[in-house]
Amino acid sequence: MRIIRSYFLACLAVCAALPAAAQQPAIPDTPAGRTLQAWLDAFNSGDRAKIENYVKTIAPSQNADTWINFRGNTGGFDLLSVDSSEPLQIRFRVKEKNSNKTAIGELLVKDGNPPTVVGFALDAVPPGATPVNVVLDADLRKRVIDGVESDLTEYYVDPAVAAKMNAALDAHATAGDYNSITDGNAFAQKLMIDLRAISHDGHLRVDFNPFKMPAPHEPTAEDRARTREQMLGGNCAFDKVEILPGNIGYVKFDAFMDADFCGATVAAAMGFVAHTDALIFDLRQNGGGQPAMVSLIASYLFDKPTQLNDLFDRHENSTTQYWTLSWVPGERMPTQPVFVLTSHRTFSGGEEFTYDLKTQKRATIVGETTGGGAHPVSGHLVADYFMVGVPFGNAINPITKTSWEGTGVEPDVKVPADDALTTAEKLAADKIHAIKTAGLAPPTVIPGR
Repeated sequence: MRIIRSYFLACLAVCAALPAAAQQPAIPDTPAGRTLQAWLDAFNSGDRAKIENYVKTIAPSQNADTWINFRGNTGGFDLLSVDSSEPLQIRFRVKEKNSNKTAIGELLVKDGNPPTVVGFALDAVPPGATPVNVVLDADLRKRVIDGVESDLTEYYVDPAVAAKMNAALDAHATAGDYNSITDGNAFAQKLMIDLRAISHDGHLRVDFNPFKMPAPHEPTAEDRARTREQMLGGNCAFDKVEILPGNIGYVKFDAFMDADFCGATVAAAMGFVAHTDALIFDLRQNGGGQPAMVSLIASYLFDKPTQLNDLFDRHENSTTQYWTLSWVPGERMPTQPVFVLTSHRTFSGGEEFTYDLKTQKRATIVGETTGGGAHPVSGHLVADYFMVGVPFGNAINPITKTSWEGTGVEPDVKVPADDALTTAEKLAADKIHAIKTAGLAPPTVIPGR
């Protein structure tokens, strides 16, 4: 049963409660332990320079903005316990400073001066769940591989590629490449690397959680209430909304959250910039999310029904169309010049929004080529502790009849991501000046309809 139907959304979530420890436990003086302490010191400081330095020197595969935003949501972490420790690996538990929510973490490092992070997991402990010290044996590894292969065969968007991925897993297993792996996170990471080596699909994931997960089910009222609390607690991934000099609206959001819960946040953000002369959407850290939210936000930029995107579902052999909405709360802005900022980290739903506006000639894209992921993904439970995220379909743009899968979205104005905002501000100011100089009508604002 499908339990997730969205573009992949990478986010850190802490969703359960345990009592706080009276004081921080001792952290072992090992490469992994020293790295854990460095992460806690940087993260808890809330200081951008310290977090950026940690990422640059110790965890280059991570993203400073993600940690900074997450720090704002959590208030930092208290270390509750160190559950196991080896020189290059440490497992631990933390609690949010802003609440009693807790998570289990695991850190893997490569030794050096300083050590560098090669794996980091921070898993929420769902209500009522009991963390388990899972040690993989041959039987569990086989059940995971069999489950992943079954889900790929049934759901993966390209059956031929699914068959090649399954053959690769079998070959690795036969060669004994997985025999020595007893750690859940390490096994999930290895499987994902091997699968992506064949598919080159950035949406395909294998994840491990150190507690037995319930079988897939339709969300209960309690599930939805918990999800709503989590999304609203993070301000629905909206990071900044402001008016820049020259009456330029600026909206930065890092994910397309569930429109059912976050529609009011969108309306407030768009209402704040409704009477600006140009708009900048900052998607440089946007990792994707719900297609319906893409349509909702885009709907503010058009004054007539516009087909934005189609999603083909291989398993169901069906296609879903996504159009701008016939009514939105607040005012539409169909004529304001629009600029979208991108980076190589812009992914999935962030790319769809960018691609939709570019192909409709509704925005100028400024920054870097995006990540190249156009496959919506569904999550499937495998062998109690493992989830596989299977890309089950593909986006099909109504104008180009193709998508950005594997290629990314090319910007109209190519500049390094760090320079994209300054560049877009100048382009917007020039556009506003040209409109006023030509005596053209000011941007139109239309009541939501």
